[in-house]
Amino acid sequence: MTARVYTIASGKGGTGKTTATLNLGTALAMLGKKTMVLDADIGMANLGLLIGLEKSKITLHEVLSGSASINEAIYEGPAGLRVIPSGLSLRGFQNSDPDRLKEVMASAIDGIEFLLIDAPAGISKDGVIPLAVADKVILVVNPELSSMADALKTKALTEMLGRSVEGIILNRAELEKTEINSNKVSELLGAKLLEIIPEDANIRRSAAFKTPIVIRAPKSPAAIAFSRLAAQMAGTKFQENNSKEEKESFVDRLARSIFGGK
Repeated sequence: MTARVYTIASGKGGTGKTTATLNLGTALAMLGKKTMVLDADIGMANLGLLIGLEKSKITLHEVLSGSASINEAIYEGPAGLRVIPSGLSLRGFQNSDPDRLKEVMASAIDGIEFLLIDAPAGISKDGVIPLAVADKVILVVNPELSSMADALKTKALTEMLGRSVEGIILNRAELEKTEINSNKVSELLGAKLLEIIPEDANIRRSAAFKTPIVIRAPKSPAAIAFSRLAAQMAGTKFQENNSKEEKESFVDRLARSIFGGK
């Protein structure tokens, strides 16, 4: 079995990249796919915070410093998802060697179908390595000019490294309050728009309960969008069991408002 390795990147911080990584990974695990998520943001390390792993004694920090093996840093997350968190201490960050990430990753993915890497924001060395080790890169952007500009830089860097962008997740989209016309996202970034994740208060509520939205609120608009994208990545048909009254979801209405149609 050969793992499919995706790095989830953004360019600027605050786009919802970590939330997207966790929920996509969980949704893939819920489909029966052997999935692992790895927090390569060794400086900020937010992934573990979202599912209560912030107090883990052994993390990617210890593995990258050579003081622990990768198997010691793998934890079981929701729906059987395997999680490799990074640590929160500055000392652990200072001792970590990002150049070891490829070696570590190769040891971790035996028997895994999907590996999703949560990359740090920016184009520093710590951010370049996760792009270089991926099979494909998925960009998470907000409908804002600054987000688009930074994502374009990340895309150019990805291509300089000999990798390609699989597509774009337009996150935190709203029917109004956007700085940029959403139907221009694909054109501006020169990549396929994979999914639109609407602004959804359930995201914050789920984070407060340290549970992915696809588990805590599976019928919410954002959860439906994440689950639909996971099904697309897994090559399976997405099944949404809605009542007749709920047949048209907010996501469908949002997509229609952006792309037109009746």
